[in-house]
Amino acid sequence: MAVAEAHMQDTGFRTLAPPRGLPRQSARIWLYLILFVSDLTSLVIGFSVATQVRGIQWLSPGGTNMLWFVAPIYLMFAFNRDSYTIDCLRKLSESVRRSMAALFATTLVVLMFSFFAQAGESISRLAFGSAVVSSALVLLVGRYLIHRLSWWQFNGVLTDELLIVDGVDAPSHGAAQIVDAGRVGLKPDLQDPQMLARLAMLVHHFDRVVVACPIDRQVAWSTLLKGADVVGEIVIANGNGIGAVGIDKFNDTDTMVVSRGPLSYINRAKKRALDVGLTVPALMVLAVPMLIVAILIRLESSGPIFFRQQRVGQGNRLFEILKFRSMRVETLDHSGNRSASRDDDRVTRVGRFIRRTSIDELPQLINVLRGDMSLVGPRPHALGSRAGDKLFWQVNEQYWLRHALKPGITGLAQIRGFRGATHEQEDLEHRLQADLEYVNGWRLWHDIVILFQTVNVLTHKNAY
Repeated sequence: MAVAEAHMQDTGFRTLAPPRGLPRQSARIWLYLILFVSDLTSLVIGFSVATQVRGIQWLSPGGTNMLWFVAPIYLMFAFNRDSYTIDCLRKLSESVRRSMAALFATTLVVLMFSFFAQAGESISRLAFGSAVVSSALVLLVGRYLIHRLSWWQFNGVLTDELLIVDGVDAPSHGAAQIVDAGRVGLKPDLQDPQMLARLAMLVHHFDRVVVACPIDRQVAWSTLLKGADVVGEIVIANGNGIGAVGIDKFNDTDTMVVSRGPLSYINRAKKRALDVGLTVPALMVLAVPMLIVAILIRLESSGPIFFRQQRVGQGNRLFEILKFRSMRVETLDHSGNRSASRDDDRVTRVGRFIRRTSIDELPQLINVLRGDMSLVGPRPHALGSRAGDKLFWQVNEQYWLRHALKPGITGLAQIRGFRGATHEQEDLEHRLQADLEYVNGWRLWHDIVILFQTVNVLTHKNAY
């Protein structure tokens, strides 16, 4: 929490009850790993006990210990049933229920496989039953101890919470950190991307962000929270039409949950694993071709090889995107006010080729490796980008919601053909609709499908 606290002090934020040791978010990740190791240890102990009861040969059909089959199957079911989430740290009953359900499902799968593989004669029912029962008992003990450890570590508060007070009296806030929006110049202005970026840099340190504000500002705050990739809530006295997805309590005050963040920790890990797993080998394979492109750019015109520009990223935070420079230095548009046209006189000969073939986007693999971007996601836009004569967020305030996920090199909008200049407001609306569809329905397999389909749109009539 050192970074968060320093940022708060710089902007006038007041820390009421800093957590002990690690930030709760980081400490929870360690507890998830402990849960993971504890479950594996339970299976190892359970099968070890069973071998003492009947002998290891009765749990080793074909000479292979069944533990090697049981462990990955259990972990698959455990992850699928969200056995390594905050709910399992918060509620012992949920932790036990989900882990036992995973073990039960694993037992059924192993028994079914043994039946169809006709391996029943080489497996002792007593030994296997002892292994399952022993594993379950040790697993229960481990889950109980980790539950107690989590409550001791967090002193009963499992999340880092921030309360933003905007023009009303602050409700009871317990261990939450609190900021007076008016005092530090924060306001829910959907037409001010710099303010949104400041807000995003603040809230992304927290698991839960609660806003107390007048009724006439609730819709605006709700929109900001939905695009900020956080669990966001609005303090309410009575319900209204801000798109709540649930009801909760902040200490003794009722709140409407307006956002939960699109991805769980497990799904974030899956998406990041896909990004890193594909980006590292891609950069190794493309290193020489990228070097050749860099040389050609320098030979044709003086100036930097890369074009760097601020773009709107995840949670509406700003980041610096990398592209191969395709225009002459003196004509570069760092604000993005002017979209490239088909016969744009700013584009060099090399630039025209790399733009038409999408080669100019390859340096964004470095952005992916840094964590600023993902391989798949809504394309990041410059602050000055326009649809017709309006800035993107002036066309539709739902625009900010597309930033709940990391921006991507490619995305659903791109494979549907929505790329190139946005001459009309309708051009943006089509892309926004596709981006929000992607954010709201994210699946790992969907990313893989989009990556394969991107091959068909590397060259496109609107790429110039």
